[in-house]
Amino acid sequence: MKLISGGVCAAKGYKANGIHCGIRKNRTKRDLALIYSETQATAAAVYTTNLVKGAPLTVTKAHIADGKAQAILCNSGNANTCNADGIEIAEKMSTLAASALNLKAEDIVIASTGVIGQPLPLEPIAAGMKPLAEGLSGDGSLAAAEGIMTTDTVVKEVAVEFEIDGKVCRIGGIAKGSGMIHPNMATMLVFITSDVAISPAMLQKALSSDIADTFNMVSIDGDTSTNDMVVVLANGQAGNAEITAEGAAFQTFMKALNTVTVHLCRMIAGDGEGATKLLECQVTGACDTANAKIVAKSVICSSLLKAAMFGADANWGRVLCAIGYSGANVDVGKVDVAFRSAKGTIPVCKDGAGIEFSEEIAKEILLEKEIEILVSCGDGPGVATAWGCDLTYDYVKINGDYRT
Repeated sequence: MKLISGGVCAAKGYKANGIHCGIRKNRTKRDLALIYSETQATAAAVYTTNLVKGAPLTVTKAHIADGKAQAILCNSGNANTCNADGIEIAEKMSTLAASALNLKAEDIVIASTGVIGQPLPLEPIAAGMKPLAEGLSGDGSLAAAEGIMTTDTVVKEVAVEFEIDGKVCRIGGIAKGSGMIHPNMATMLVFITSDVAISPAMLQKALSSDIADTFNMVSIDGDTSTNDMVVVLANGQAGNAEITAEGAAFQTFMKALNTVTVHLCRMIAGDGEGATKLLECQVTGACDTANAKIVAKSVICSSLLKAAMFGADANWGRVLCAIGYSGANVDVGKVDVAFRSAKGTIPVCKDGAGIEFSEEIAKEILLEKEIEILVSCGDGPGVATAWGCDLTYDYVKINGDYRT
């Protein structure tokens, strides 16, 4: 298992592109992205559980009901949510892409991100479809990643290479996500491609299993979005025997998928709106995995803790507070807390009570860009990890005029 370059174009048979077509006012920012597989691919997806859902999710769900797709079209700058003609626009986007690629509209995954409740004009998308399709390239992952960004400040892409049945296989992905991130699957846009041969049922099983420990353990601000999803395409061009059941090949695929998704989780959390630090809460010793997850997510979601981390304040009481109201089955009298970064580790709480520590050393540790919050709940088998970011003044500034 090794990290490689190429993003969604790392796997065999994929091309991508991203352009500015005119949805966004800023002409320097791409606002339309396309990912294309040379052959029909197995498809799987997970969607936001917000009752308010963008029209693209409804259309995509119908399109991949057969477990197949061949391209992903996504616009940024407008979420196509809460629009009377949203479904019609999403279907027309599918038709435009299908025509440009000589595919069926049902083979297109549609996605949108941006402002909610703003009508999405079809004209710029129609005008941009020809150059978008003609510009598809095996080096186009970066352009596509830029095309799905909204308030993101950095491109998010990753790829890995591994072997199944002696065949070299690859999985790559791109993501957008900076604010409105609190997945109840899923609350960001993530597009993943692979050349592994795998059945629709097993691909869906792999994805649904993975997100419980990855994307569902990320929180930026506690808000679950309306438009977002994770989609995986697998076109089988690696030449491995098709994975149709659990076994060694499926486990290898799961490990590779998890490597990609964890990297994307960390990128999304570290690029939270206004964020200056990536926070990672590692919980051990919980009575079971479910309770470990509750604890980790509660700590990461605490606005008070996030603010303390912004100020490099080792206010461990906010960790215990978050654990206490989390609803997890925890004996607080057994909880230990420590903070860790590249500058070292400092224990701050033992058996639910404060211990002496150097505030100066703690501050040095918490001034780093990546902070680990280590929580031990006792001696149980449950472990979990959650990712988030600090809460800064800029988060309010960004969201104070996001629409206007």
